[in-house]
Amino acid sequence: MISIIIPTKNEEHYLPKLLKSIKKQDYKDYEVIVSDAGSKDKTVSIAKKFKCKIVKGGLPSVGRNNGAKAAKGDLFLFLDSDVRLPSNFLNVLAENVEKRGLDAGSFYSKPYDGKWIDHMIVASTNLLMNLVKGWWAHAYGWCTFCKKKVYKKINGFDEAILLGEDNDFARRSSKAGKFGIIKETRVFNSMRRFEKEGRLNMSLRYTVHEMYRLFIGEIKGDKFKYNFDYKK
Repeated sequence: MISIIIPTKNEEHYLPKLLKSIKKQDYKDYEVIVSDAGSKDKTVSIAKKFKCKIVKGGLPSVGRNNGAKAAKGDLFLFLDSDVRLPSNFLNVLAENVEKRGLDAGSFYSKPYDGKWIDHMIVASTNLLMNLVKGWWAHAYGWCTFCKKKVYKKINGFDEAILLGEDNDFARRSSKAGKFGIIKETRVFNSMRRFEKEGRLNMSLRYTVHEMYRLFIGEIKGDKFKYNFDYKK
């Protein structure tokens, strides 16, 4: 079984679109767990309508870890609430895990909103992520998968890291098992964070962050002022 874990906070606009895309999957052996961080809108009622399991959330790492504690599957798929999946997505995931022997990894991504430059940013990130996967593993926080046994081996997400926790998770999981990037299909992502905070600002922030990680180490605490609550 695949346990799909989604951290949320005030996502009534995006969550139903993701849940509808999950419901349309060809692969049916899955469960959906929504880790909600105290939403004030209709997020929780929407999750209940789609018969999701609901657990207490927090910042993304907390929500993912709480969801994993409640998960019954042997494979975890961590998704952000603003992504959407093509109908063959879970099939492609299951096939790659079985045939390639993958223990953890991520997918190539493609924006469904934003501007032309956003497609260039994500396409470039896809290529770079695939290029460095063997020695400096990265994964999109909005779409990361991991076998339960590897998740437990590395003690899940580091809740002290508020920016880059996804790449820290990828790096540690790549040392505990076989890590890979799946390219046969795409996860469709939103560029709302880039739209709200500015593309240049976000690009500079992530560049500085990666340089720090590479030469000094992971950044603990909220030095980059992470904002989890992004609305439409």
